[in-house]
Amino acid sequence: MREPHATGDFCIRTPGRRIVIIGNGISGITCARHIRKRDSEAYITIISGETEHFFSRTALMYIFMGHMTYAHTKPYEDWFWEKNRLHLVHDWVTRINFDQKELQLQQQEPLHYDILILALGSKPNKFGWPGQELQGVQGLYSYQDLQMMNDTTTNCQRAVIVGGGLIGVEMAEMLLSRNIPVTFLVREEGFWRSILPKEESELVMRHLREHHVDLRLNTELKAIRDNGSGRVQAVVTTAGEEIACGFVGLAVGVQPNIKLVRDTALEVNKGILVDQHFATNIPNVFAIGDCAEYRVPVPQRQSIEQVWYTGRMHGETLAHSLTHQPVKYTPGPWFNSAKFFDIEYQTYGMVPNRWEEPVDSFYWEHAEGRIAFRAVFNGEDNRLHGVNGLGMRLRHEFFDQALRENWTVEQVLVKLGQANFDPEFYDRHHREMLQAYNQQFGTNLELEKKEKKGLLSYFWR
Repeated sequence: MREPHATGDFCIRTPGRRIVIIGNGISGITCARHIRKRDSEAYITIISGETEHFFSRTALMYIFMGHMTYAHTKPYEDWFWEKNRLHLVHDWVTRINFDQKELQLQQQEPLHYDILILALGSKPNKFGWPGQELQGVQGLYSYQDLQMMNDTTTNCQRAVIVGGGLIGVEMAEMLLSRNIPVTFLVREEGFWRSILPKEESELVMRHLREHHVDLRLNTELKAIRDNGSGRVQAVVTTAGEEIACGFVGLAVGVQPNIKLVRDTALEVNKGILVDQHFATNIPNVFAIGDCAEYRVPVPQRQSIEQVWYTGRMHGETLAHSLTHQPVKYTPGPWFNSAKFFDIEYQTYGMVPNRWEEPVDSFYWEHAEGRIAFRAVFNGEDNRLHGVNGLGMRLRHEFFDQALRENWTVEQVLVKLGQANFDPEFYDRHHREMLQAYNQQFGTNLELEKKEKKGLLSYFWR
């Protein structure tokens, strides 16, 4: 059988080629699995100094909270890797010689490669605050971060979290699960206001305060005080207030983890620069996941995508290119999901935190203030731009189709029952949403017949 040739920077597929992946997160592992599915002869090595086995990074918080153990977070049994001939190396790469195609390791002998895939991930941001290197001051990204947080919060009387994003909420929930009071410093006028519109931000803030989070808005960190023995004692805000604490969580975003390759021939900016095939400027060297930065971003996408599902798609796309034929990364409409304590959050398409005409918005919020839906659309032709859902589960396939096919907001609303993904006995709200839209925009829309039928069957169950 003739082996397919690849074009550009892709090497010819040859029997027994040595493929080395640095990083065992979702990007690297997905790529390795899909290469193996299509190439039974490649020698695939996965290197990670963080952990020996792949684990679900999003589940770190549940280990801390006692809901899971580390073993529970591993999607594959330990025997899976040997059975599929995926060679694991538990070590740190200290240097890459791109000319010799050689990797220097911290503890083991050097490794050579024919194809190198960089899946180096992210690292938490730090902005040069005095005291940011003290014991008890950290972000939350790696398994080592989790272990350190577990150790440093023992006997902690109060914690301070700096930043207003998703990781900060996770850290707050983790700390409160151990009855550690939390003060949350947010420099913006509302929680996550760089992402969320005002109403969604206020809904989340109410929920955080219901969980006894001491939320401080328009408040910035100035310095972190030492207790005299190298451990955090307090934080000082730019307003001069001192808040005593035994732990400081830095949740001010992450950045590509590219220290390993920064002073090399590999071209980097904020991340490792890649084309739409994830190829770098060096032949047969590729970058995927959090560390990759597109030279030319995909339309309606950021140049760096640091989300679990995009990492998985990166791995699948590169594996296809390396084993079949080169394909460009075409991810489709943006989506993301998260949780704010008990409130689930989903977003599909583009929902900015602020907008101007001709962009328009429809917002509905349940009277109890824990469920909300927003649709942003073109005010001239009503074409949907994106939606936010809070406190409800929306079906990804529905909104992916709506956005790909340029549905109007009204087409979406009359079919909204099809988008509901809540469990069987949860309340349905799409009739109330449609009535709110009619009232706000002076329309007279009705649910499609099958939507009405679905509601009747729900109420008569």
